[in-house]
Amino acid sequence: MMPVTPATPTYSTRIKDVCHSGAQTKRHARLLSAALVTGLLLGGCAAAPDDNPMVTVAELRPGYLTGYLDGNTLPNSLELVAPPPAEGSASAALDLDIATRMQALKGTPRWQLAISDANLHFPAAAGIFSCALNAPISEAQTPRLYQLLRRTLTDAGLSTYKAKNHYQRSRPFMVNQQGSCSPDEEAALAKNGSYPSGHTAIGWAWALVLAEIAPEQADALLARGLAFGESRNVCNVHWHSDVVTGRTLGAATVARLHANPQFQADLAAAKAEVAALHAANTKAGKDFNTGSASPTDCAAEAAALAIRP
Repeated sequence: MMPVTPATPTYSTRIKDVCHSGAQTKRHARLLSAALVTGLLLGGCAAAPDDNPMVTVAELRPGYLTGYLDGNTLPNSLELVAPPPAEGSASAALDLDIATRMQALKGTPRWQLAISDANLHFPAAAGIFSCALNAPISEAQTPRLYQLLRRTLTDAGLSTYKAKNHYQRSRPFMVNQQGSCSPDEEAALAKNGSYPSGHTAIGWAWALVLAEIAPEQADALLARGLAFGESRNVCNVHWHSDVVTGRTLGAATVARLHANPQFQADLAAAKAEVAALHAANTKAGKDFNTGSASPTDCAAEAAALAIRP
C-alpha cells in the first residue's frame, strides 16, 4: 500500500492548531510579551472562520431561487393597496390616456428597451441596473449581489399575488387590442392579473436595495427603477395604476427584508463587492459606463430612456 503524504495545512488549519494548543503556547509565552501573545491568539482565532459565508439556496421553481421571506412575512398586498380604479373614474381615465400615448413608442429604442426589461431570467436580468450602478453585475464578478437580486426577485414578485389573484384585472392589450412587447407570453399574461405589477415591484425593490449598496449612485439607480416600471406601460401589459401600486409593494418588501438576518448578511457582502469594484475602477481610471468592458451600451440605454411619448 502506498504511503499517504499528509496534506499541507491551510492557513485556517494552522490558526485552529494554534487556538487549540494552549499548553504549547504557554510553554513558549515567556519568549514573547503577554500582550503580543494575546493579540496573536485573539486576532488569529477570530480570523479563521468566514463569519459571512455565501449560502446555497434551493430553487423555488426552475430558474427562480427561493426568496428570503416566507408566506407569513411577505407583505399583504390586499391590505396595502386599494382596489384598482373603478370604470369611469378619473384614475381609470388616466390609465387609458397613458396606455394610448405609449402606443407612439412602438418600434423605437424605448420599445426595444422595454422588451429587454421584460426578461427577468438570469443571467440576462442581472445587467438591467449595471449602467446605473456603474459596475458589472454578474455571477462571476459579484456573486453575492447576483444571488441577492435573484432571491429578492422572488420576494417582491410574490408580494403582489394576493391582490393579483383577488382582482384579476384585465391587461391593456386585452382591452385596446393593440398587442404587447411580449407576444409569446400574452396567453399566460391574460390569465395573470394586471393589478399590481409584479415586474414593477421587483424593479423598484432592486432599485431601493442597490441604492443602499451604492448610495453615491442612488439617483441613477432610482431613476432606472422608475423607468423599469414604466417599461410595463410601454409594453402595453400594465396600466399606469398597476405600476404605481407595484412600487408600493416593492418598497414594502424591502422594509420586510431588513428584518431578515440572512438578507442583512448578503446585503453587507454585496456592498463590499461593489465597493471593491468601484475602488478598482477608480484606481485604474476606468468608467464602466464608457469602458469596453461594459456588456451594455450605456449610452444607447440613456438615449432610449430619454425618449418620451
